[in-house]
Amino acid sequence: MFFIKLDENRHPNLHQLCGAKKLIMSALYDTAVIPQNLALVQQRVAHACAVSGRETGSVQLLLATKTVPGHLVRAAIDAGATLTGENKVQELRDKAAALEGTSAARHFIGHLQSNKVKEVLKYVSCIQSLDRLTIAEELEKRLQALGQGLEVYVQVNTSAEASKFGLEPEALLPFLNALKAYPALQLKGLMTIGLLDTDPALMRPSLQLLRRLRDEAEQHTGQALGLSMGMSGDLEMAIAEGATMVRVGTAVFGNRIPGQLVWNEQQSPS
Repeated sequence: MFFIKLDENRHPNLHQLCGAKKLIMSALYDTAVIPQNLALVQQRVAHACAVSGRETGSVQLLLATKTVPGHLVRAAIDAGATLTGENKVQELRDKAAALEGTSAARHFIGHLQSNKVKEVLKYVSCIQSLDRLTIAEELEKRLQALGQGLEVYVQVNTSAEASKFGLEPEALLPFLNALKAYPALQLKGLMTIGLLDTDPALMRPSLQLLRRLRDEAEQHTGQALGLSMGMSGDLEMAIAEGATMVRVGTAVFGNRIPGQLVWNEQQSPS
């Protein structure tokens, strides 16, 4: 059974907001399905690794928790999830109390604004979406002041979609050269959001391109680099193409209703 609780104190005129795109909601959800879904995804990862002749431990599973309420994230961590990723700094802050005392690492996987750099460093051990030197410079300044380092992935737009962030493929090697000026940033790999489609023939090239770019980058830098690519619908394909990390949300938490902080348990996870 699915319930929605509306925040009447914050929004007294709720009847005027019901049609709005951004509606503040929280969902009461049966957390019992989370361990089951997580186990199924772990099985998918293990099977994909076996089919590709790879060790299961060669691929990390990151749970993408955009708009997922903190109690659901905690349920996944309690069920064995060791890594989560957020797209918004505000959500990192808002879920901090719910996740207090948990051991899972947290990554930032969304587009980072310069005015959010200071705050994001309070919560994450890695930023997977680095694609601008202005952000690298701001991170370096903050990290030097803290006496800390930070793992980063460089995001590349391998699907040539204007709606997506990330470097153009040809800009990658010059960008990696420039990153040498920021010693607090520890380069761990490349990240992409593959083409969202149902046709494997259309989806696969964007994953293959990131692997080729990674191979070139490794030769250029002399450093082993990971590949963060693949989501709920294409994780098997991504693993076959060399992913060392897949970012999965829907298959564990269910389908998100667009524009709302609501998870509908009656929709089958993809």
